[in-house]
Amino acid sequence: MKISITYRLFLTILTATGLAILSLLLIMQWSINRGFFQYLGKMGQARLEQVVIDLGGVYAEKKSWDFLKTTLLWEPGEVKTLPALEASPRAVNAPAAPSSDAQPGNGPLIVLDANRKTVFGSYPTDEDVNFLPIVANGKVVGFAGLLSPKHFLHPVQIQFLSQQKLALAFAAAGMVFVVLLISMPLARRLVKPIRAMAQATHDISSGKYTTRIPLASSDELGQLARDFNNMALTLEKHEKDRRQWIADISHELRTPIAILRGEIEALLDGIRSVTPETIRSLHAEVLRLNRLVEDLYLLSLYDIGALTFRKENLDLVEALGDSLESYKAEFTRKGIALTNDVPEDKEVAVFADRERLNQLFANLFENSLRYTTTGGSLAVGLAQSEEQVIVELQDSAPGVPEKDLNRLFERLYRVEGSRSRTSGGAGLGLAICKNIVEAHEGTISAHQSQLGGLLIRITLPISRRSA
Repeated sequence: MKISITYRLFLTILTATGLAILSLLLIMQWSINRGFFQYLGKMGQARLEQVVIDLGGVYAEKKSWDFLKTTLLWEPGEVKTLPALEASPRAVNAPAAPSSDAQPGNGPLIVLDANRKTVFGSYPTDEDVNFLPIVANGKVVGFAGLLSPKHFLHPVQIQFLSQQKLALAFAAAGMVFVVLLISMPLARRLVKPIRAMAQATHDISSGKYTTRIPLASSDELGQLARDFNNMALTLEKHEKDRRQWIADISHELRTPIAILRGEIEALLDGIRSVTPETIRSLHAEVLRLNRLVEDLYLLSLYDIGALTFRKENLDLVEALGDSLESYKAEFTRKGIALTNDVPEDKEVAVFADRERLNQLFANLFENSLRYTTTGGSLAVGLAQSEEQVIVELQDSAPGVPEKDLNRLFERLYRVEGSRSRTSGGAGLGLAICKNIVEAHEGTISAHQSQLGGLLIRITLPISRRSA
């Protein structure tokens, strides 16, 4: 049978409280019994001291303990006692009313002779009795002691103990009843936020990422609700990004495919003739489509952790210089002035993948070629500290608005006006650059350039490994 968490919590609270109350009840009963008997014992011992004195006086007169064999130290109604023991049987803590056939020695008082042989009363050998010496004429003639008062309780005393225990039992039952009344509402109150989280989790699993849990407390459940809301917000953002990602990819793929289809259909219909220019146009669109697919493939490999890196100790200055040298002709052809502020005699060791670094710099140079206005400029610089090396690329106009700088590294993101589809960019190059830099334990950021364009700053750790 399935039991809900509310009833489980209810039964747990009730069981725990019941066990605590039962334990308290047993402890209180034990304490009452122990305290009551200790009280009776102390009272009896105080009176026993007087009885010992009286017995010593009688023994001095009688010279033996024979008188105890026919003497009833206590009897209800008419009391037959020694003159020195005229106190009632209760004077020696023997309050229990005996029957009419009471005999000498039927009470709590125990009298031993000087040799510790019993002359009055009886007691089990395992009973712990505190004996006091009986002195007559300066000589110990015997010992007197009292049995535990628990063997000789008066009916009134028994009734008192019973009433106390009954009162404790009623109090325990009352507490259990009170717990029974408040535990169910308490369990429901405690389970309420858990039920809300369970329902919200079900909604999230069903794709309702806008689900949120109201924050009603600042305890652990409140913190759990806040964490859940943050998780839901993250999932909602990822879902939006996924949908946007699919829409953008579809749009990016549609353009070159549509162009290729149109060109080929024009050739098939005889509208256009096969010329070197037509072939070059088709080839350019194929290259553009191939570049887009390759970029998407690289990003997908990075997402699943399958992008391989063959790192080694290499000179970053050399790698940057080689990449820059291969693009000099392109910058010259577009009329962009290239300034290399990297000292050629400097050597900076980094632990990196040479191919990926070449890809990083190539994407950045392609980005500047694509978006820098003809007649502009690009400055490449390098700075080194004890722990890291900084590479900066600054180009001229057009620039990027401040609000868009942090989004430049998002996939398929374009800045309106400066990053248009007609320039050939798909918005994946800087995203790939970010992945490569982070894979090398570095950082990459975008800033406004003093030349009026974009400043890309790359920070990489300096290698401490031997080559």
